Order: sequence, then C-alpha cells, then structure tokens
Amino acid sequence: MEKVRTRFAPSPTGFMHLGGLRTALYAYLYAKHNGGDFILRIEDTDQQRYVEGAVELIYSSLKESGLIYDEGPDVGGNYGPYVQSERKEIYQKYAKKLIELGGAYYCFCSKERLESLTDENGNRKYDKHCLNLPKEEVERRLAAGEPYVIRQNIPSEGVSEYEDMVYGTIRVDYADLEDNILIKSDGMPTYNFANVIDDHLMGITHVIRGTEYLSSTPKYNLMYDAFGWERPKYIHLPTIMKDATRKLSKRYGDANFDDFVKKGYLKEAIINYVALLGWSPKSNVEKMTLKEMVDTFSLDGISKSPSIFDEMKLRWLNGEYIRELSEDEFYAHALPYLENSAVNGKFDLKKIAKLLHGRVEVLGDIPEKIDWLVTLPDYDLALFENKKNKTDEEVAKALLPEIKEWLEGIDDFSNDSLFSSLSEKAKEKGVKSGSIFWVMRIAITGMAVTPGGATEIAELLGKQETLARIEKSISLLA
Repeated sequence: MEKVRTRFAPSPTGFMHLGGLRTALYAYLYAKHNGGDFILRIEDTDQQRYVEGAVELIYSSLKESGLIYDEGPDVGGNYGPYVQSERKEIYQKYAKKLIELGGAYYCFCSKERLESLTDENGNRKYDKHCLNLPKEEVERRLAAGEPYVIRQNIPSEGVSEYEDMVYGTIRVDYADLEDNILIKSDGMPTYNFANVIDDHLMGITHVIRGTEYLSSTPKYNLMYDAFGWERPKYIHLPTIMKDATRKLSKRYGDANFDDFVKKGYLKEAIINYVALLGWSPKSNVEKMTLKEMVDTFSLDGISKSPSIFDEMKLRWLNGEYIRELSEDEFYAHALPYLENSAVNGKFDLKKIAKLLHGRVEVLGDIPEKIDWLVTLPDYDLALFENKKNKTDEEVAKALLPEIKEWLEGIDDFSNDSLFSSLSEKAKEKGVKSGSIFWVMRIAITGMAVTPGGATEIAELLGKQETLARIEKSISLLA
C-alpha cells in the first residue's frame, strides 16, 4: 500500500481563514492517522492578490496550531520548490506536452473578441474559436510574438464521472464546463493547471479541499488521463456557514485564526472547535487534544451537510480549556489582557487572575469584567432585590450600616477572615449569611454577577475602598 501524502495549498492573500485552517487540519489528521506525510505548498500564481507578509502568517498559524508539516517552502523536502511562482518552467513544459496530447491549445483571441461572447444574461463561455487553428498559423503567430494563453480542451459532450470519498459518485456534464485558461498571457499558470501538475509531481495521494471544487474536478481528471497519470483520491469537505443562508467568507472579513487568538481564545480550543465543523468522532466526545483527533479521525465522521459556525459553542469549549489551565498558566495567558485593563498598576494582577480563573470563557472579556474595580459604577438599586436571599432595598438599608460597622472592626481583610467573621455576625444577628453577602456584593460592585464573592472582592479592594463604597451605597439608599 502506497504511503498517504496530503497537502495544504493556501494562497497568500491575507490571514488564515477558519475554512482554510479546517482544510489544513483535516489534511493533517488524515495523513497522520494513516502514517503519512502532510505537505505545505504556497499557491501564489495570482500575483495581483498577493498580500505582503501573508506567507509568514501561513507558516506561523500552522505551527502555532500544532499542524507541523513534513515538507514545505521553509522546511524543504524532496519535491520542491514548494512555491508555485518558483515552478514556472515546470508548468510551461507540461502545458506544451498537454498541447501535443490534444488536451490543450493556444488561444490568441483578443479581449474585445472574448467580450463579444457575452450573451443577453451576461454569461460568457469561450467558443473554442482557436482550437482548430492550423499548426503553421499557430507557429507563425507565436514566432511573431503575438500574446496568447493556453486553454484546456474539454469535450463538448459526454459526462464525467468520478468517486469522492465523502460524497460518493459525482457526475458532471462536459457541456457545463468551459475551456478554461491553463497558462495566462504572462506565462504564469492558473490554479486549474498548477494544482494538477504539482499534486502529481509531489506524489499527493489524497486531495482534500472544499465542495466548491466538486464540479471542477472533472477538468483536472481530464488532464490526469491525458498525461496517463493515476488520479488521486478525492475528499471534498462541506461548506462552513456563517448562518443558515451565508457562507463564512474570507472576502467579507469573517473569522480568521489570528483574530480569534487576539480576542482571547486559546489556540488548542480553536483547533478543537474547527475540527468539529464538519466532523463528528464516533465517540461523540467534543473536547479532544490534537493527538486524540489524529487517533480517532475517520472519513466516516465527515458530514455531507454544511456546518454553521457557532461562536457561542467555541466560547463554551474555550472556557473548558481555560478551566484546565494551572494557576500559573492562566496567569501567563491572562496577563496581556490584565495589563490592558483599567486595573493595571492599581491592584495585584495575580490576585485578580486567581479570582477570574474558571470564571471567564474568553480572555478578551477580562478588561470589562474587572473595570468596576477601579470605579464603582452608578447602579440600579433594584439589584438589592433577591428572592433567594430574601433581600430588597429596605433590607439593604437596614443591613449596610451594620455591615460597615462590622467591617470597621476587622483588621485581617483577607477573604477567609472576612468570610468567617461576617458569617459569624450573621449567625449572631439571626440573619441568613446569604443576605449579608448579597447586599455587600451589590454595595461594593454595583453588579449582580461578579468574578468571585463579596469577601473575595473586598480583599482585592482593601478595607478603605470597601468601606468607601459601602458608605456611597448607604447614601444612595437614604
């Protein structure tokens, strides 16, 4: 059995979109599950769309995601160059050979003639005008330096059929296909040509890509057949949707890997979630390490239906990963967000991190979750009402002066000391401790939901600030 070889072949046109990341991930998982090689190839033949720095982003995104490729432009290999713009002579050679085999032809049509082929609905399809030019005329026009492109010669009738490992038998009428350009007038290949030549020469056994290529694959198969090459196995992946009607699109700035990292999602959580966009492991386990994904990956689990990107699900999964971090790991991840918040320089960031650990799903939420530590916001007095703790404004009005008096008599303002002392005072007074802590929490934070309980927050604020906030709340209730 031949060794499995898969490839990821992105265009350097910007950030790593999540759809591209999923293609890379599945290609990696399939190769590694089957003891094969995963190859990176840069498809930069469309120089007009090239974005400076995008190649480096591809390298870093894959490596940060744990998708370590066995061969690629920056790591080498036996099948290079791994950058298409460096393979121009190879494409020229095979394009000329394909012409000799009858699978392609020179086209000298002007831009004006091509535009004249547009029908009343705005559709344009090339009419094979240059297919049967006499050989002598072609040679004369080439020698004269006339501009040309090389087009694929697709049969005018008949049906193409091939097997996809996810979607089964695919049939496409040749009449629905066009004699696309293989070599452009600048001598560079189009994707339609370069991907076939490269996949064959690099020994790619399994081509993994999106369903948008299902109907184009017959064009590639015609070239494999014309050259007498074995076709690779095809694995097409379902579309990722933004919602029920719109695709997740790079063009409209939708979800890219770097954005989610900056928002405060852990790389492991992003990869884990991306794996679930179109694939379900037989175990139905959702949280998996990359190694666990490699071990369990199977094409049986790939869905034929589109997947909807659900950021709430990603948030939940990210929260699961955050909870598993050690205290030191969480602090290291949280530090940039803590330093970018209003509390920086005013509080012990390690203490705040300890308070937040397990209480935050996305690191980017940290600044807004703790900004109230700096300034007590104006708040709605109705927050004092809590049926479970049997509190309301009147209860708060009665309790807060006593809480203030108790706190003034406590020297050890640590969480344990405060919790123990106030619990004891509640017992002595015959009041539920929940009532004391609820009223105190609202008074010193102005919020019903906080990262940590009333006494944890009081320790952070310190005695002076805690008492000042309670005094302010008393005046608001007056």
